[in-house]
Amino acid sequence: MKFTDRLLEKTLPIWRQNHSHPFVQGIADGTLDSDKFRFYMVQDYLYLIDYAKVFAVGAMKATDVQTMGKFAALLDGTLNTEMELHRNYAARFGISEEELENAKPSPIVLAYTHYMLHVSQNGSLAEVIAALLPCAWSYWEIGKELAVLPGALDHPLYGDWVRMYSSDEFGELAQWCIDLMDEAAEGKPEAELARLEEIFLNTTRYEYMFWDMANTKQMWPGMQEHPAIQ
Repeated sequence: MKFTDRLLEKTLPIWRQNHSHPFVQGIADGTLDSDKFRFYMVQDYLYLIDYAKVFAVGAMKATDVQTMGKFAALLDGTLNTEMELHRNYAARFGISEEELENAKPSPIVLAYTHYMLHVSQNGSLAEVIAALLPCAWSYWEIGKELAVLPGALDHPLYGDWVRMYSSDEFGELAQWCIDLMDEAAEGKPEAELARLEEIFLNTTRYEYMFWDMANTKQMWPGMQEHPAIQ
């Protein structure tokens, strides 16, 4: 069994909850409240800023030029392709780039990104990969699931999102991360594998919490509705 098969087996209950979350299913059938999606896009934009930094840490900790280059490509793709989708969505909602750049992260975004950065900065390359993998892998799987549903790719609001995460280009990047996780785990003692599994499990949990946060537009207690761009 490959190590990533073990990871998926361990986290499958949470994985399926992520895929069946009302927010994700709302994207799937086009019934999601657009205001919730607006909130999500702003928060995900803020998340991606720190997610890109995790790729930068991966490039720094890589031990060969090829792996360094791939992490650099992932960093570039996040900053200049994935985040461009978010900027385009922001424009549809009348959110200026200035407002987007000045947006405040939710507690979940802060907790999730700080955990990834803490693990990445203080751990091994394998731990970096374990921390970032659930996001890339689960989004690819969700994108593929949604892409086969009638009308999902052509939805006027959510179609661009489905097309990006179901694309061959995004899939190639996700698959590279999966393969790199298997390579990095090879030959490691059980204690280290258990640590990698724990990190992967935690960031998978954070993925669920992120969907839940977006669905409820959860910010800090006491903040007004639509606080994402305050």
